[in-house]
Amino acid sequence: MVNGTNTELFLSGEASSSRPKRQRVLSMENDGGTASGNEVARSVTLFELDLLDCPICCNKLTTPIYQCDNGHIACSSCCIKVKHKCPYCSLSIGIYRSRIMEKILEAVFIKCPNAKHGCPEKIPYKKESESAHERECSFTLCYCPETNCNYTGVYKDLYGHYHANHKTDYTLFKCGQYNDAWVRIHTMKIFDFVVLQESEDGPLVVIQCFKESNGVCVTVNCIAPCAPGVGEFSYHLIYRKGSDIVSFESEEMNKIQEVSSYTPWDKYMLIPYCLLDEGPMLKMKICIRRLGEEV
Repeated sequence: MVNGTNTELFLSGEASSSRPKRQRVLSMENDGGTASGNEVARSVTLFELDLLDCPICCNKLTTPIYQCDNGHIACSSCCIKVKHKCPYCSLSIGIYRSRIMEKILEAVFIKCPNAKHGCPEKIPYKKESESAHERECSFTLCYCPETNCNYTGVYKDLYGHYHANHKTDYTLFKCGQYNDAWVRIHTMKIFDFVVLQESEDGPLVVIQCFKESNGVCVTVNCIAPCAPGVGEFSYHLIYRKGSDIVSFESEEMNKIQEVSSYTPWDKYMLIPYCLLDEGPMLKMKICIRRLGEEV
């Protein structure tokens, strides 16, 4: 059951429901357009999304929707569960479709969960669970990687926040060039990291080191939503000790919204303990390139 989200029905009326009545607010607004004749295109805002749930199982209604002769509705699964006998009036249910409710579901759009952060997208209610928009929304909140900083915001705001509050000259990087990537690892922490930023409000790249039984795992991630065209980089990471070289190259950098302490399962460089320097810093070099940039 879905609650607490504004829904817009692009209809000229409202649907009836046999569920126990709950308080609801409907507002109708003129969208500014006109339909055929003197009809005015209107939208209805529904504040109780649970009115679009099956009244029997309380799950989200999906087509096909059935109704009895008294107009009580049920989803196809519940028709089977109640043995095609309406639990409200005992009439037969599961034969006749409720075409009006199916049309309503077709017409309903819900706002993106990130609407309050500025996303203007609306998602078809019927295909909400299938929609890739929420996974790829550019307004998804990202978290500041700095320890003890609780700032969250859309990625552009986060980049500006980091530059204004946490940036030092040692965290700069330039695309297409090899930059220092030094991480302090000789501490009691299981993992540690360093943050690189490109320009004043550019992308944030996090290089994390995780201590494992056979060495140190190093991962590289961009703090960004999983939206197309945002935070799309490739990289080449190198560690040297004398004549020994350990390197890792990825054609596409992972995107994360928050720094995690979980050990990665893929896309990592493993440096054996026997190759580590005795000093406190793991001194690496990294070359970051935007996807499509010439090598």
